[in-house]
Amino acid sequence: MKSFSNLLSRVLVAVVAIPVIIFLAYAGGLLFYLFITGVAILAVYEFYGLAQQKGSNPQKWMGILGTILLCTSFFHERIQQAVVSYAVAHGGNISLLTKFQFLVTLLLLFLVSTLVVELFRNKGSVFANLGSTWLGVVYVGFFSATLIGIRELFNTEFTVWLYRLHPVGGLDIPDSAIREITYRWGGLTIISIMATIWMCDTAAYFGGLSMGKHKLFPRVSPKKTWEGAVWGFAGAVATMLAAQWLVLPYLEVHQALIIGIIVGVLGQIGDLVESLFKRDAGMKDSSALIPGHGGVFDRFDSLIFVAPILYLYIDFVVLS
Repeated sequence: MKSFSNLLSRVLVAVVAIPVIIFLAYAGGLLFYLFITGVAILAVYEFYGLAQQKGSNPQKWMGILGTILLCTSFFHERIQQAVVSYAVAHGGNISLLTKFQFLVTLLLLFLVSTLVVELFRNKGSVFANLGSTWLGVVYVGFFSATLIGIRELFNTEFTVWLYRLHPVGGLDIPDSAIREITYRWGGLTIISIMATIWMCDTAAYFGGLSMGKHKLFPRVSPKKTWEGAVWGFAGAVATMLAAQWLVLPYLEVHQALIIGIIVGVLGQIGDLVESLFKRDAGMKDSSALIPGHGGVFDRFDSLIFVAPILYLYIDFVVLS
């Protein structure tokens, strides 16, 4: 009865949450930035909760602030456009940091600030406190922020060039319309990545349930099997190839295949990494925030782990 109730909770949450997530990813802009920033804040807070189970005392509020600023760094172009447009409209001029300069500046200020804060805390091991604080911000905060980076890649100058290689409504349309089309491609890309991860998890679960015999990583996750992992990998690749055919005309088939492989491999590794932290902390879930699903970190662990690699691949290969 308890397992049925848990399954019902999982299904009800998914029925409500998935359409909302799809809408936010498709809409992009400020809504998606706020969504991912919220996810990152909750996930890093849960990560710090796990660290506390091992006797560490991470600087939670500094970590949350660092996470917010890192997410903001990948929203830099929109902020820059708004600030510069405002300055020009009022007869002025302004020079801002580039995205890379902004990101490096934030990281350096964060590192220095946490070192200074630790001088005045006197709470346990300095090594453990700073290590857990920094790891949470880099692994959870920075990795999550790259999801905003992927979405905003389709708001750059590359999009017009990209459309001219893969015209949907003809080439004789204004650049403003092209930018709307290609920005929608960005939303569909995020949705496709999420769907690929969901299908990977689903295929791995049922494949392992029906065929699983050989343990994948019993020290970390005793229930996962190689058979389930293979099914999950196949599900990820098939889903991404289907997405390329249905909604992502800018992707070449081999590019969709590579993205599917990245998700199929690294997505499952990301799940194992999060399980490693939970097992070390002696916790079944990162929290009980989502009924039937555990915590935010539990639900987004694979997406968080694959995001930076997908950001680099899409930016430096697909859109280069």
